[in-house]
Amino acid sequence: MDKIATSVIKHKKAVMMTFILLTIVSTVAQLFVSVNYNMVDYLPDDAPSIRAIDVMEEEFTGDVPDTRVMVTDVSLLEALKYKEELSKIDGVSDVMWLDDVVDVKTPLEVADQDMIESYYKDQNALFSISVRSGEEVRITDEIYALIGEEGAIAGEAINTASSQKMAGTESMYAGLLLVPIIIFILVISTTSWVEPLFFLTAIGVSVLINLGTNIFIGEVSFVTQSVAPILQLAVSLDYAVFLLHSFQDYRSKTSNPEEAMKLAMKKSFPAITASAATTFFGFIALTFMEFKIGSDLGLNLVKGIVLSFISVMIFLPALTLTFYKWMDKTEHKNFVPSFKGIGNRVMKLKVPSLILIFALLVPAFLAQSQTAFTYGTGVQPEHTRAGSDFVKIEEAFGETTPIVLLVPRGDVAKEEELVSDLEDLDYVTSVVAYVNTVGTVIPPEYLNESITNEFYSENYTRIVINTNQGTEGDIPFGIVEQVDKAAANYYGDDALSLGESVTLYDIKNIVNRDNLVVNILTVVTIAIVLLVSFKSITMPVVLLITIQSAVWINLSIPYFTSTPLVFVGYLIISTVQLAATVDYAILLTEAYLHHRKEMTAREAIVKTLDEKTFSISISAAILSSVGFILWITSSNPIVASIGLLLGRGALLAFIMVVFVLPAMLVVFDKMMKKTTMNAQFYEED
Repeated sequence: MDKIATSVIKHKKAVMMTFILLTIVSTVAQLFVSVNYNMVDYLPDDAPSIRAIDVMEEEFTGDVPDTRVMVTDVSLLEALKYKEELSKIDGVSDVMWLDDVVDVKTPLEVADQDMIESYYKDQNALFSISVRSGEEVRITDEIYALIGEEGAIAGEAINTASSQKMAGTESMYAGLLLVPIIIFILVISTTSWVEPLFFLTAIGVSVLINLGTNIFIGEVSFVTQSVAPILQLAVSLDYAVFLLHSFQDYRSKTSNPEEAMKLAMKKSFPAITASAATTFFGFIALTFMEFKIGSDLGLNLVKGIVLSFISVMIFLPALTLTFYKWMDKTEHKNFVPSFKGIGNRVMKLKVPSLILIFALLVPAFLAQSQTAFTYGTGVQPEHTRAGSDFVKIEEAFGETTPIVLLVPRGDVAKEEELVSDLEDLDYVTSVVAYVNTVGTVIPPEYLNESITNEFYSENYTRIVINTNQGTEGDIPFGIVEQVDKAAANYYGDDALSLGESVTLYDIKNIVNRDNLVVNILTVVTIAIVLLVSFKSITMPVVLLITIQSAVWINLSIPYFTSTPLVFVGYLIISTVQLAATVDYAILLTEAYLHHRKEMTAREAIVKTLDEKTFSISISAAILSSVGFILWITSSNPIVASIGLLLGRGALLAFIMVVFVLPAMLVVFDKMMKKTTMNAQFYEED
């Protein structure tokens, strides 16, 4: 570290210019990184629904109807005109309506009323359409221009379009709220008005470089774009705080700023490295997810941690030594309140704290595994147009979800039997296929290709099954299983199904496996880092129980409040909270071990709490603020869910580290002494 510190100090201007140049280039480069809002793209290639989509694209020109459009106060004739106009919009295909399942020229009273009311009810017409991926904003805007204020759109296309429209605005809004709050928190914790700007500049530079390096990846998910930059800022700000606080300490001991910085870099390097390593390996676990949205976020966070570490250890020293006189000129009084006496008060609660946490541990663990999940993007807030449209369509027609079935072409009798079986399934309102729409009497070759191409390709028959349920949950997933089972009875593994509910069913099965893998990897890798750092068998267990308990309590709250939780948020936060907040436990434990060499366990923990509670509270306040602001500002249910869990998780981790960890360190002190290499614990005569 001596050589690096000497080189950085000697070439501080060159270091600053290099980082400034990289930041400018990266800021421009990030403008060319595309953002993917389609969660289907993150399923593994061998997922059943992905194989079905590939076949669909090869064999048919149309897509799966994924969006519903409602027009109000229209006659049958007017509805047919709207259907024609919708079909003319570039990017809209497969417009399905009542005339595709019944002859609207005959009296509707003689037809199946349930089926009719799935498309036309109280002079409201509901169309099912397919929207070209990647152009959702333009297409939905054109649809709104056609159907007017009274019309409504619901489904994947409008959800994606809403997310795209709001992403940039909401990120800016979050930043405008977050930066002043972080500056305020940092001003309280320092003795200079400009010192917080040094922290934010060092980490801000690394965030911008990280965003720019995404150009080598090509695109990132909307979750990564919304969460990764703010999360990187929150979890790595501590590195800058460690270094500058150490620099200020050494400046009081030497008049040479360069020597003080060299000593600060040497002293803070092990603490910053240990802190970065636990977060790094925690985020690495996300990259092992089969559901690639996790690996997309994990890769960006891993890059972010490495770049933040480099920025703090190389750019921040150069920046500080160039402008350290500003710190001197803008000194202010210490705003830090005295925490002396908190250690004794916490120790008085030692037994109740341990009893309470161990009483909560098992119920929290069981509850977090029984939480009700949503596997898609979640429900849009009602204050948005997309959210209010969804409610409007649901009130008028109930929920409707189509499933498309692809089966090998050739055996018309088998198709007819399958369609009959599908029509008998619970919650199925209609089945649209050649054999029941056109009929088996008329051979396809006698009809216009525009008709037959809707149902037949060279190798496959396409059947559309309309259901009166939503896209996910026990019943929708049960329908998917029933459809697959019915098709398998006739075609075995050659039958393929696709649609939003089918995709979400695949996501459910994949992320349930990911959950186990990611959690085990996170715990094991962080345990190894702690084992190496503390050279102890017991301490990693104590620290992990402390933080993992906070994770379980956090994730169990939705179960007790009967609130469905977006599974992507659950999966990510179960890793991120552990990786990001274990630093609080490390900071407290390192200070405790230092004091334990000179005093008894109780005296050591009391002194540690008096000294470190404020530092831990600052870190927790920043991370918690980041989470809650994401929750408040984001209309995207996934991002908002991650924000709420992160904000609440940081507060819970702080409570656990300040009230439960000290009690565990004292209770297990003798065991830790026996299981720690070269413990050198103080012993009374």
